[in-house]
Amino acid sequence: MAHYAAPMSMLTPPGMGGKYRITGNSYPRMRRPRRRRRIAVTTLAVTVGLGALSWGTVELVDVFTGGGTTVRAAGEGRACEPDDTVKAGAVKDAEPSGKPTAGALPEPSAVTVNVYNATTRSGLAKETAEALKKRGFTVGEVANAPASLDKKVKEAGLLMGPPAAHRTGAFDVLHTQLPQARIKEVDRKGDEIDLVIGKAFKGLAKEKDAREAMAALASPSPSPSPSTC
Repeated sequence: MAHYAAPMSMLTPPGMGGKYRITGNSYPRMRRPRRRRRIAVTTLAVTVGLGALSWGTVELVDVFTGGGTTVRAAGEGRACEPDDTVKAGAVKDAEPSGKPTAGALPEPSAVTVNVYNATTRSGLAKETAEALKKRGFTVGEVANAPASLDKKVKEAGLLMGPPAAHRTGAFDVLHTQLPQARIKEVDRKGDEIDLVIGKAFKGLAKEKDAREAMAALASPSPSPSPSTC
């Protein structure tokens, strides 16, 4: 008895007959290996995570810096910070009512000074008054300090005068002779200045230093340009 052989499909490769035959009119779809898919998904997740971390860092910096952008070279210190130090010199109890213009300072002879001794050292007022007179100042009253000031001035000296002494520059001129003195405006008329010698007084400034200070007042150096932050 003759056996009937089933016809082979055109899609069946040679040698793959029987139950392995492929029938139909289309090729089978080949799937991408799962391992490659997992690698691709992992790479994408890492990229997104790094992007989110970078954005969060920028936002955090903005919160603490006020949203501004600061560019600073490596090792550069902080700039434009307020200076809390106080320069040595006069401590003024009242703000000046006005400042003289450059070159408009009065001559020492136009400044009348009353010298008072608030220390326990005798003869100090007379000695200081004579030194000021030699330097060209006009000397008024010379005496011990009144009870309200006697032995109560701890500084080297106290310069007391009316507001006009600021406007005319008389305070500034006399202050060159005793830079450690404290300046205090008092509500009174006239233009005389009281020099009250205090406990820390060790003498007037050297004449050379006083002349240099006067020259600096007459021709002040240009103010430095403000720094840009």
